[in-house]
Amino acid sequence: MKLLIKLATNVFALYIVASIVPGVIIRDLWSAVVAAVIIGVINTFLRPILQILALPVTILTFGVFAFLINVSLLYLAASIVDGFVITNFASAVVASIALFFISWFLHKLGEEKK
Repeated sequence: MKLLIKLATNVFALYIVASIVPGVIIRDLWSAVVAAVIIGVINTFLRPILQILALPVTILTFGVFAFLINVSLLYLAASIVDGFVITNFASAVVASIALFFISWFLHKLGEEKK
């Protein structure tokens, strides 16, 4: 049940990001659900490996490179999912920031009700 609530929250966050960030397009609900699942899988399995491999560069850039990894992985998810489009890298940067804050806010809002 927790997993479904988290998935629904992430889908809603993606919809909000698509509505406020120019260059981010979600075709339909199914595309949003698939995108949320793909983003979750990428963040669970691929992101930790990349962040460990890039740790020296991340330290030298004071964390900026870790942020660029997150942006690139969001852009990767958009390239995998049909119906989820990010038109350029600048849109991916803004979408990554917006997605972080919106998801964080929605998850905190969900914790308040407990």
